[in-house]
Amino acid sequence: MTGASAGIGEATARVLAGAGMRVAVCARRRDRLDRLAAGISAAGGEVAAYGLDVTDAGAVRAMVDDVVSRWGRLDVLVNNAGRGLSATVEDTKPDEFRALLELNVMAVFTATQAVLPWMRRQGRGHIINVSSIVGRRGVPYRGAYSATKFALGGLSEALRVELAGTGISVSLVYPIGTATEFHETEARRAGPGPLGPIQSAEHVARCILRCVRRPRPEIYPFRPSWLLAIASVIAPRLADLGLRRLLH
Repeated sequence: MTGASAGIGEATARVLAGAGMRVAVCARRRDRLDRLAAGISAAGGEVAAYGLDVTDAGAVRAMVDDVVSRWGRLDVLVNNAGRGLSATVEDTKPDEFRALLELNVMAVFTATQAVLPWMRRQGRGHIINVSSIVGRRGVPYRGAYSATKFALGGLSEALRVELAGTGISVSLVYPIGTATEFHETEARRAGPGPLGPIQSAEHVARCILRCVRRPRPEIYPFRPSWLLAIASVIAPRLADLGLRRLLH
């Protein structure tokens, strides 16, 4: 589980551990990670914590190898780490966009490459990538962030077909706005905070647990949100109008 020090990642680690699964968690903020691990252990769960930056492919590969050495296998990878940016496309700095791509896309790519050899040897596995509903429909003031989540969708869809018949599943999770610190910590130079309904990180975590138990290609924790994806395809101008009205 990447990005486990807060939000969806932390909630998912607790939910999976509560369901009796051994969990390996990683994040940069070691103090928060240690508190999470202590809480899971106190509740009777089995956990391994790794303080690292997921953009460091070598560190991630070493973590994966250590998890397999510790427990003999690695069944599920949840790619959750990510960062947002609220700015117009015109005002987004190239370096900011590159940093988003490095964390939101490249870190998923390299973590996936790290676990695939082990999952192939096992003959089974499950890769779960946490995207966002803005990875189905771009929204104003989050063009760069949306672009990274669209890229994550393309990567996941291609991988799912490539792995057909191997016993390895690939799933995409599309949360809406979530009650976490995500929007508080992102750089914001334009646009409002999260729009529309807000769901809890625990709700998304429970949806991920169900996906672990019964793999599916796509998960929409807020079920009506898939209508936005459909509207964007069959009636893009109508979707544009709806977003403009929502913003105002």
